[in-house]
Amino acid sequence: MLYWLDVLKLANNGNPPPDRRVEKTEAEWRDLLSPEQFRITRQRGTERAFSSELCSRFEPGRYACVCCGTPLFDAGEKFESGTGWPSFTQAIRANAIAYRKDRGFGGYRIETVCNTCDAHLGHVFQDGPPPSGLRYCINALALEKESPSGDAPSNY
Repeated sequence: MLYWLDVLKLANNGNPPPDRRVEKTEAEWRDLLSPEQFRITRQRGTERAFSSELCSRFEPGRYACVCCGTPLFDAGEKFESGTGWPSFTQAIRANAIAYRKDRGFGGYRIETVCNTCDAHLGHVFQDGPPPSGLRYCINALALEKESPSGDAPSNY
């Protein structure tokens, strides 16, 4: 289990290597993703709060990166944060997410990206529930719910 100090160390000192890497050209990402998915995941955008029904869905399963299909979060770690974006307390594996310092918007935050393909996912904050205290605030359009069998969606 990661805690806030672990996240800060990873953002400052480097992330663990991913199990695999997926790299595509900008044109290939544009062909694969919807315009809004591209804006969010490849251009570090943010969807409007409360714009997705994913915030209020809590069925069992896993959530994968919409860009590369890497499993990122388990629904068992999902919680209602009231922020308007899907929120999780932990990533599915220690090397699924990479952490980067984000000094945009006049503040300091920790950006979360898919460690496999560098897709922007959202940010992680230290105001989540116990025991970790983490709140991964993730853009719903950056996620794809995996099939009930646990397989990633077939478009990867």
